[in-house]
Amino acid sequence: MNNRLAELLEAYPPADPDEARDRDRVIELVRAADDPWARGTPLHVTASALIVHPDSCRILLRWHERQRAWLQVGGHADPGESDPLAIALREAREETGLTDLSPWPESTLRHLVIVPVAAGRGEPEHEHADLRFVLATGRPDATAAERPGAALRWLPAQTADELTSEANLRVTLARVRQLLAAQLSR
Repeated sequence: MNNRLAELLEAYPPADPDEARDRDRVIELVRAADDPWARGTPLHVTASALIVHPDSCRILLRWHERQRAWLQVGGHADPGESDPLAIALREAREETGLTDLSPWPESTLRHLVIVPVAAGRGEPEHEHADLRFVLATGRPDATAAERPGAALRWLPAQTADELTSEANLRVTLARVRQLLAAQLSR
């Protein structure tokens, strides 16, 4: 399990020194931990995704009550899961109700970032080593929040970063805007 994840991380090209440091920390975690996805450790791997509707160049954000922020969808592995893209897809389907999601424009890891998480819900302060992908839907009107308080909002790509308070998500959003712009120029 850890070898495949380590290979994915080692092949990932960090965009800057901060991302390189995060990648190296996650590779170290994956090599040392029996289960790098285990929620009980101070640093553990999570998988998430920004969902896009390529035809309209809109991006979907979700309100996260615990973080009090508009963020991407995603989260923790369930027992027995180890494929980050499959985890991001499952989480995205659960959180949005979208059943037609697929990697876009391909299944490439788009951003790796270590994110601090405040204590709450019986968990101490910890960190998520978040592996981020881009998923697409052809049916943006089919979104359905998984529960009250987990609102979903479609936004034009150029304005999505105005809604989030998270600098690390703005980096992911900038990368997605580049992908959408490249699609429009074809």
